[in-house]
Amino acid sequence: MKPVRILLVDDHALFRAGLRALLRSASGFAVVADAADGHEALRVAARRKPDVVLMDIAMPGLNGLEAAGRLAEQYPAMGIIVLSMHAEPEFVRLALRAGARGYLLKHAARPELELAIRTVARGDTYLSRAVAALVTQNGGPASGETNGTGQLTSRQREILQLIAEGLTSKQIAQRLTVSVKTIEAHRGRLMARLGIHDIAGLVRWAIRNHVVVLDGVSPNETEENT
Repeated sequence: MKPVRILLVDDHALFRAGLRALLRSASGFAVVADAADGHEALRVAARRKPDVVLMDIAMPGLNGLEAAGRLAEQYPAMGIIVLSMHAEPEFVRLALRAGARGYLLKHAARPELELAIRTVARGDTYLSRAVAALVTQNGGPASGETNGTGQLTSRQREILQLIAEGLTSKQIAQRLTVSVKTIEAHRGRLMARLGIHDIAGLVRWAIRNHVVVLDGVSPNETEENT
C-alpha cells in the first residue's frame, strides 16, 4: 500500500522538524514537503499534491483558516487536518466550515496523530474526544456568521491579517505586489463597512471575530482587553 503523502504547514521550523522526524519513524507515512505560512502552503500543495495537509492556524501573511479554505476549494480530495494550540470551540467550528476534515491539538499523543492522518486520508472526519466535547458543550453559530465577516472578500481578510501583524501600507503593497493606493483603498472600505475609524480598532475587531489569528492570542484574551 502506498504511504500517505503529507504536507506540514507551521511557522515554527523546530516544530516542523520534530513532526517530520516523528512521522518518518512511523510506518505508512511520507512527508513530501513543508511550508512556513499559508501562501507557501498553497504553492507547495499545488506542486506536490499531498494526500493530507497538517496545518497550523496562527501563521504570518495568510493564516491557517484562510489557507485551509482555499486548499479545500481548489483540491476537494485533499484532506486537511488543523493541528493547533487553540482549543477554543470557535476555532474548531471555523476550521471545519473552511473545509478541514480534522482538528487536533498540538499536545495530542503520537497514536492519536497517526489515527487522525489515516482517518482523514481515507476521506473521513476526525475530531479528538477533547475537541469533539468542546464543540458539543459550546454549541451555537460561529461569530463569523453574525458579525459581518462573511461580507469580507478573501483579499480583505488577507490584508486584515497583514495589518494585524503590524505591516505598513507600503509593506503590504510590496508583499501582495499591488500599489499602496490599492491597499489604502481596501483599508478605507473595511473601516467604512465595519464602522471603525482607527487601525487599533480594526485589529481588535479582526482578532475578536477570528478573521485573523495571531500566535499566542486567544479569543478570551481579546475580549478581556477590550
